[in-house]
Amino acid sequence: MFDLSELREPIVQAPMAGGPSTVALALAVCRAGGLGFLAAGYQQPEALREQIVGLRDATDAPFGVNLFLPTTPTRANAGLDAYLDELVDEAARQQVPLGAPRYSDDAWETKLDVVVHERPAVASFTFGCPPAAAIERLQRADVAVWVTVTNPDEAERAQAAGADALVVQGVEAGGHRGGFTDGEDDDGSGLLALLRVIAHATAIPLVASGGIADGAAVAAVLCAGASAAQLGTALMLCPEAGTSPAQRSLLAQRAPTRLTRAFSGRQARGIVNRFLLEHSATAPAAYPEIHHATSPVRAAARHRGDTDAFNLWAGQAHELAQERPAGEIVHAFGEEARDVLQHWAGRL
Repeated sequence: MFDLSELREPIVQAPMAGGPSTVALALAVCRAGGLGFLAAGYQQPEALREQIVGLRDATDAPFGVNLFLPTTPTRANAGLDAYLDELVDEAARQQVPLGAPRYSDDAWETKLDVVVHERPAVASFTFGCPPAAAIERLQRADVAVWVTVTNPDEAERAQAAGADALVVQGVEAGGHRGGFTDGEDDDGSGLLALLRVIAHATAIPLVASGGIADGAAVAAVLCAGASAAQLGTALMLCPEAGTSPAQRSLLAQRAPTRLTRAFSGRQARGIVNRFLLEHSATAPAAYPEIHHATSPVRAAARHRGDTDAFNLWAGQAHELAQERPAGEIVHAFGEEARDVLQHWAGRL
């Protein structure tokens, strides 16, 4: 079973569904001594299988695959209907129809079968904790199971279910909040505080995620109890990433981020733009129905380079993102983390 101590660099590439994660990005991180990841979310199962096979053919290094847990279907309600009516003008602006607000389990069972059969080193999970039977099935196939958590209760539940490690996601993180629920009153905890609380509450390895964008931040989370740091936004300007040109143009600029349900119906952090400002207040908790409804609108805006009309997922430290090869970033962050730790070891 994979152990984080096997990594030459204590760095994990975040799985970023919807485009930024690519085989090339995962491969570059693996070759640099970190743990690369493939994002299964929104992909067809056969496409996921092809990516796993392609990455394995290119490297003997361990890598991971991330899957979305199915969410509960949203019941038809006045709030969802009103929001869809509100989005009609957005669709007209992009000259496309709204998508159907359908429920989907993201081919959960079939993708789980693919991962069990292909046996990557790690399977990580977002939006919930897999059933104990699924965890045991993966572990029998020698696949380590990581669960994304956003609070101590989720961490304790995941440990009790048999998870091998926890991805501790602070509220600073870009993209979707990966916890088990999408509560109305969950303001979220900052990463360092969350790491310390979960480190006291659980006894399995922790991977820190959220706002980590340089080597000093890597050192900080290692000191706070993590076995590795997970980088997402920090890798989005790499040439190996599939980040859209329009989003690349904004990532390294100073701009505020906010949590919003406007684009997908689930809380996610992105750079503030017109769509986010105009629709966040009325967007209900309705994932994946709103995700599917807005998908054609966002795709058209992305294609046109209209950065005011699609999701600009990014963490709070996005302005520190660098346009350089992923392998260089992994090496540089690892070296800087070691220098920082040595400096303070000498001072203390």
